[in-house]
Amino acid sequence: MRIGYARVSTNEQDPSMQISRLKDSGCSLVFDEKVSADCWNRPRLLQLINRLGPGDVLVVWKLDRLSRSLKDLLILMEKIQLVGAEVESLTETINIATAAGRMMMQMIGSFAEFERAILYERTIIGLEAARKEGRIGGRRPKLNLQQKKEILEVVGSGKKTAANIAKLFNVHPSTISRLCSKSKDRLVNS
Repeated sequence: MRIGYARVSTNEQDPSMQISRLKDSGCSLVFDEKVSADCWNRPRLLQLINRLGPGDVLVVWKLDRLSRSLKDLLILMEKIQLVGAEVESLTETINIATAAGRMMMQMIGSFAEFERAILYERTIIGLEAARKEGRIGGRRPKLNLQQKKEILEVVGSGKKTAANIAKLFNVHPSTISRLCSKSKDRLVNS
């Protein structure tokens, strides 16, 4: 039986192109999920692997849909081979039933891991350059400086609780707790 696996990394992405290609290749069943390749918690992939039996073929659009780490990819391949199943990649046209196919799978897995490492390095360099220019990444603060001062005064005076203040400023109570905690730390350290 040919069983397909389609994966996208985020909820904004759509796996329908992969699913369509997998069905066109003869997959009678397709498992799909939206989760990063870094994540080991991929329940649909685990369900698929547990369902595989001798003679089955796990079909993916690209090998990086299974994993971007060569080590993780090899572990998955070993599990699949232990049950007597095979893996086929439509894009790379690789079938691990042959020695040449296994070698190509390992080479492509190495390139995928290399590409991911390069992307990580570029991201770090870009973040450092942005910091040098005074730009800081991340979400904008929900509270401005004046609001923070007001919150600290009200909570410090005991007029309102942190939970009440959080509702008033439309923030999560933990935001207020962190603000109060930072303020106390500054007082202790000065």
